Amino acid sequence: MPTAATRKKVLMSESEAAARVEDGMTISLGSNYPLAITRQIIRRGVKDLTVIANAGGWDLDLMIGAGSVRKVIGYYFGGGLDVIGPFFRQAAQNGEIEICEFDEGMLMAGLMAAAQMLPFLPWKGGVGTCFEDINPNIKSFRDPLSGQKLLAIPAIKPDIAFLRVAVADPYGNAQFADAGFSDTAHQRAADITIVQSERIISNEEIRKTPEKTAITHAGGVVWTPMGSHPFRSPGFYSEDLTHLSEYRAAAQASVKNGDPKPFTRYLEKYVYEPETHLDYLNTMPAKRLFGLYR
Repeated sequence: MPTAATRKKVLMSESEAAARVEDGMTISLGSNYPLAITRQIIRRGVKDLTVIANAGGWDLDLMIGAGSVRKVIGYYFGGGLDVIGPFFRQAAQNGEIEICEFDEGMLMAGLMAAAQMLPFLPWKGGVGTCFEDINPNIKSFRDPLSGQKLLAIPAIKPDIAFLRVAVADPYGNAQFADAGFSDTAHQRAADITIVQSERIISNEEIRKTPEKTAITHAGGVVWTPMGSHPFRSPGFYSEDLTHLSEYRAAAQASVKNGDPKPFTRYLEKYVYEPETHLDYLNTMPAKRLFGLYR
């Protein structure tokens, strides 16, 4: 274990975190929407990304609409919007993105395989279904010991995992306010994990409740109050339904009406013009933002 004398602070800005992403990389987006970093990735103009989406929703849809995504890996693509994202649906129907579909258990198995540096893990769920037809990366085989049919789930390895946490210390130790869903599986599979945190607290405070520390030795910690906006952050604030409606209207105007101007204006106002996450928050009415706190 690192000592107080040897441990290194890994605090960084959201732009420094996004600068780690290069064209063609595979990135993982956690279940609680690390949107402060997501917007910075779009601002950099990165292209041809493979995105591993944990119940991918508005954040994934935003990246597809902005032209950042070539391939998506996941099991559900409507999180946070209650409907399949407009840009995801359009890109999927037009063959503009590659979709690698698993069920939830298969996705976890693929991440576990990567974490263990294995080419695949055997999986029994899904045997006898059409998953082999839907996803050609899944192969069936016979267990050499029992002879039963199993599925080989290929390793799913992100270059970088971006996760949203409740609190973190400056040294990369982080805690969730909720269960964190399956974000720890993404961390174990990734080459590097960067967390965006609602609050930065001392290492002494983290060590008071070690049982809550789910992420250790993250490669970067980014302070982003309201960093999941316009989505909720468990224990902090709820969804900004007004902003979500604004996004949905802009996206649907582009997809259904063939008018890109509303979405272009949305990107300019909320993604390209604000240089930092705090600048982004400054585009919102303060009364509405404070009204989201629980």
